[in-house]
Amino acid sequence: MSSASPPPDLQHEAPKEKDYRVPGLRSARTTTLFRAVNPELFIKPNKPVMAFGLIAITLCVAYIGYLHAQQENKKDIYEAIDGEGNRNTRRKTSKWD
Repeated sequence: MSSASPPPDLQHEAPKEKDYRVPGLRSARTTTLFRAVNPELFIKPNKPVMAFGLIAITLCVAYIGYLHAQQENKKDIYEAIDGEGNRNTRRKTSKWD
């Protein structure tokens, strides 16, 4: 068996610099309107801003959860006035208890 060299037209040439493509949508031809409406597809991620946003969203959700828990705790307490006119705070009880 003899090893034949490939024909000259099939030999690989060194790729030229202009032949390299940028991966993703940055290399695609798009309109300015599309880039303005979808900037997250073309802007590089900014990790400090992402970390700040994640912390801010987490704190907002935690605060809303805290407010909800406080409202749930206040729901079972009411102010009652006894026969002598004194105000007392009591927990609601069920008639079935």
